[in-house]
Amino acid sequence: MPDPSALQRFTDELAAIEADGLSKRERLITTPQRVNIATDSAGEVLNFCANNYLGLADDPEVIDAAKQALDDYGFGLASVRFICGTQTIHRQLEQAIAEFHGMQDTILYAACFDANGGLFEPLLDDQDAIISDQLNHASIIDGIRLCKAERHRYPNADMDALEDALKKTQHKRTRLVATDGVFSMDGTIAPLADIVALAERYDALVMVDDCHATGFVGPTGRGSAEYHGVLDRVDIITSTLGKALGGGMGGFTTAAQPVVDLLRQRSRPYLFSNSLTPSLVMASLKVMQRLSASTALRDQLESNTHYFRQAMTDAGFDIKPGDHPIVPVMLYDARLAQQFADELLKVGIYVIGFSYPVVPRGQARIRTQISAAHTPAQLQQAVEAFTDIGRKLGVIG
Repeated sequence: MPDPSALQRFTDELAAIEADGLSKRERLITTPQRVNIATDSAGEVLNFCANNYLGLADDPEVIDAAKQALDDYGFGLASVRFICGTQTIHRQLEQAIAEFHGMQDTILYAACFDANGGLFEPLLDDQDAIISDQLNHASIIDGIRLCKAERHRYPNADMDALEDALKKTQHKRTRLVATDGVFSMDGTIAPLADIVALAERYDALVMVDDCHATGFVGPTGRGSAEYHGVLDRVDIITSTLGKALGGGMGGFTTAAQPVVDLLRQRSRPYLFSNSLTPSLVMASLKVMQRLSASTALRDQLESNTHYFRQAMTDAGFDIKPGDHPIVPVMLYDARLAQQFADELLKVGIYVIGFSYPVVPRGQARIRTQISAAHTPAQLQQAVEAFTDIGRKLGVIG
């Protein structure tokens, strides 16, 4: 039998979370992921909180590729990569991702959380140092914890603090600067041109997590480094197949050959996790082919994002500035954010209120996310719903 005192402690902690208005509730979706979705609690709604940036989660060509893979390559590999879990299509996808980013090779993971979790420990030890942005994703933080390298953290995008850390660690063998390409709660893009310049000055490596950038940020969708014109000067890029690139699962690290080869030998999430399923691999290959051939989807997303940001600003909402399709509507109070999201759901707009510990205390918000699949009418419908409820709840005048 479980320890009754432990179970009571867990129950008390859950009650405290609920009392603070911080409970995270999962809503049931009864349709495929797309702009128009059906929920068990609110019927048909417009989705404004998915990472489906390019609208590819229900794309017919992507689905057909996944179906064909089931016939050609089976359901799963039932193995890890180095035993008997590598098919020709895994290497094709890795090479396509590497070519897309201008890198030498790529290694696939079950998720980008695993890519980040398995990155630092194989490459660095106590002779080295990692310098990490304060707002980096939890997967970077956890990956760094597993590594014996000396750890330094600098305030978000603070280049003076980063330079100080680089100066203090000049005695170390290898220094690695780690940063999100896009900070997902704010939609801000890391100042990679400045980061790369500092890293080059102090002979350090740069690692970028581009989960909220791959496929749509930058002139051709090659991410935050392309956005800043430094794609050929970033050493390591990690990212996901589970957001803009079809919305399934899977992650990757793309870098120079020695980096990827060493990860294949020593990265524990890679060595001890099943290979990606063939249907996921083939669907991702189709996405990479589409994005390499045309920028139409990222161009549409850019247009939609500009329209929504401007309309929400004109309506009087406090939104984080920028040009990313993550558009945080700042409400600051956790209960208000949850209430606002519930009211929007009643009128057919599906969003989620974010509060501590996902964002800092006192920084609660509704993080809207725009898709290339949203129509102008749907964007306007969302703005009108936000405006009506914002007035009702006293958020705007």
